[in-house]
Amino acid sequence: MRAIVLDAPGPPSSLTIRELPTPEPAAGWVLIAVEAFGLNRSELHTRLGLADGVTFPRVLGIEATGTVAACPGGEFSVGQQVVAMMGGMGRTFDGGYAEYTCVPAGQVIAFESTLDWATLGAVPEMLQTSYGSLTVGLDARAGQTILVRGGTSSVGMATAVLAKRLGLTVLSTTRNPAKAAALRAIGVDHVVVDDGHVASAVREIVPAGVDAALELIGTPTLPDTLRATRVHGVVCFTGMLSNQWTVRDFYPIEYLPRGVRLTAYAGDAADLPAPVLQEFLDDVSAGRATVPIDHVYRFDEIVAAHTAMESGTAHGKLVVTTA
Repeated sequence: MRAIVLDAPGPPSSLTIRELPTPEPAAGWVLIAVEAFGLNRSELHTRLGLADGVTFPRVLGIEATGTVAACPGGEFSVGQQVVAMMGGMGRTFDGGYAEYTCVPAGQVIAFESTLDWATLGAVPEMLQTSYGSLTVGLDARAGQTILVRGGTSSVGMATAVLAKRLGLTVLSTTRNPAKAAALRAIGVDHVVVDDGHVASAVREIVPAGVDAALELIGTPTLPDTLRATRVHGVVCFTGMLSNQWTVRDFYPIEYLPRGVRLTAYAGDAADLPAPVLQEFLDDVSAGRATVPIDHVYRFDEIVAAHTAMESGTAHGKLVVTTA
């Protein structure tokens, strides 16, 4: 099989396509014929040498979409459409940047859809992160207001789509005013241009502050996001688009506005119930929901795909197909 291998941390050109043996699954594992996979900041962190617990050489990829090629334990049927994500994929064992990937059965979710593989490949990790952030991280409710900090990222756009389906009023940020139209097209109610200080602009729209806020940029913008949130509101720290995820000399009384609650979300496949995945795909097929895709790349365009991800210019998901 063809696989994209990283021998050691480095630039996008460090990703090389090689022929590797097709994995053989043991009981409790599933061999998936990969049709498409989405790119994630986690894989950028791994390529840059910022991820812990990774050994090299490694096939990256924390998600994959395709069909079951073999399943010795019988948890899934051969030919069944599935997604897989997390659980050590692309870090402690080889991941989805390949024509075949072998993963624990617990990280696999089955579905049925006639959507094209590029669209399906954009969904799993993006939907899991957005859904988990809204439900586990924020406990979001209909009628609430939510600020999505990092709104034109793939997770930011997916969160806006899900939040509108849940009945929330959505405020999303972008550093580039030219991307405002893309946010409005997916249903965002208020676009806020992010100059590093959005709390005052948010409070012009929601004077008391938003009920919930999803932080996708990282620690550089987190204090400002906290200031945009009402007393007893919740901020969920999920993303690190800035590649900065720690706070030095953290003193909670000074750092946290009075009464604002800070939580975090880092999920797994178990946080995305199969019925939620199926319902979302059905809604996409029916035109009731959208999958925010920026660009679809061929397998041999992986260097260009990673270059685009690192540049931060995409508004939506970057997807690679194996065909």
